[in-house]
Amino acid sequence: MSTTETASATSSTAQVPVIGHWVDGGHRASTSGRTAPVFNPATGAVQAEVALADQAEIDAAIASAQAGFEIWSGYSIAKRQTVLFAFRELLNARRGELAAIITAEHGKVLSDAMGEILRGQEVVELATGFPSLIKGAFSESASTGIDVYSIKQPLGVVGIISPFNFPAMVPMWFFPIAIAAGNAVVLKPSEKDPSAALWLAELWKEAGLPDGVFTVLQGDKLAVDGLLTSPLVQSISFVGSTPIAQYIYETASKHGKRVQALGGAKNHMLVLPDADLDLVADQAINAGYGAAGERCMAISVVLAVEPVADELIAKITERIAKLKIGNGAGTDAGDGKLSEPDMGPLITAVHRDKVSSYVDIAEADGAEIVVDGRGFTVEGHEDGFFFGPTLLDKVPTTSRAYTEEIFGPVLSVVRVESYDEGLELINSGQFGNGTAIFTNDGGAARRFQNEVQVGMIGINVPIPVPVAYHSFGGWKQSLFGDAKAYGAHGFDFFTREKAITSRWLDPAQHGGINLGFPQNH
Repeated sequence: MSTTETASATSSTAQVPVIGHWVDGGHRASTSGRTAPVFNPATGAVQAEVALADQAEIDAAIASAQAGFEIWSGYSIAKRQTVLFAFRELLNARRGELAAIITAEHGKVLSDAMGEILRGQEVVELATGFPSLIKGAFSESASTGIDVYSIKQPLGVVGIISPFNFPAMVPMWFFPIAIAAGNAVVLKPSEKDPSAALWLAELWKEAGLPDGVFTVLQGDKLAVDGLLTSPLVQSISFVGSTPIAQYIYETASKHGKRVQALGGAKNHMLVLPDADLDLVADQAINAGYGAAGERCMAISVVLAVEPVADELIAKITERIAKLKIGNGAGTDAGDGKLSEPDMGPLITAVHRDKVSSYVDIAEADGAEIVVDGRGFTVEGHEDGFFFGPTLLDKVPTTSRAYTEEIFGPVLSVVRVESYDEGLELINSGQFGNGTAIFTNDGGAARRFQNEVQVGMIGINVPIPVPVAYHSFGGWKQSLFGDAKAYGAHGFDFFTREKAITSRWLDPAQHGGINLGFPQNH
């Protein structure tokens, strides 16, 4: 069954499939009567409708997950690990199917979609080794005749609220660890690209996961609030914009839940005069325009320490001219093979227009438009949501185009006179997600990694996303809550510890009565 073949019938008005939920181990049609359109970003056409859950559906999904948790948490570690390994093998064998689904709904090119799956797979790989990561500790004879030990247990039902830009990778930052640790997951994907979540649900079913342990709840703010306030949901994991991350954190915390809420970013690349400018230009293109700039680790500001700005801008401009923009699924090259572009469209027309408005703001504030992506069209896809690579120079640091997250293929150059001036700009910003320095000076790089107030740092690496056995997350307004994603933070987040103090009396040596305060001896 394909991910859009749900138990519901097609919409009688739009005549497109209606994408429903995944509850109790199967597709579940929605009865809410509310839907939202799912576009093909390359063509602008509505290709499906996604159900928006009502309160009854929210409650049923969470109740199903609670029932699944009660079964799954009773599985032995060995049995849970078997399911994890089966899921890993199925994902390895069939990831091309998932990449095609992502491209059809998000618009990113197929190789980029495959790349996000591969990074998500790293966390699946980490999770397969969970037995050594959820072990407790034991102290024999902490006091005479008394042992103290700790055990780690799952939380229960955990909620994951996922953004549109990585419909597979971001959920995989969380659910492999959560499930390995014995929890049940309710995943609320973005309504803009909801089908990847259902495909993953089908794969878990095939891998042998009990019904209810992986649930997909389609919806909007009503579904989000349902997860945030339900007494059965023990934790919330979220990735998205900073205002929503703050709302998620405050609301879920108020309802007694653990929260890891990853927010927005404005990532800078500090380029020192000794840097290899060809390397810098290549990496600025990759980090600024990959995935059409729709990623929280994109480089959106190049801080060029003079006198390198003019030469660097020329090199970046030269490379922009060679980029191919088009349908992420590829076009017929005439030889029976698909020709894949470098960059696809943005997710919706509304988002494209928002990105365009930031270029308008920058221009009004005095920035120089070196390359203008506004009004960009692709032949044969004139109704698609395309926006061309854009390069801005001399962007005022007071402009909203500099201070706010644009989330599109817009790269701003800000000229600075020194390392210290560049560092101050980074540290004075509201975000602290990722940053990079490009230099051949090891001393400068080491100083930067110690002085910059950002959670993830690249040294001659533009997108410093940590590998799975380290943890992902920023500082300041880029992270709400104490726990980052995956790595050691992930296992700590999805388990809670019990400490047990135990005495087994020797029948020959009874302890007797002592009303004093217990003492170690």
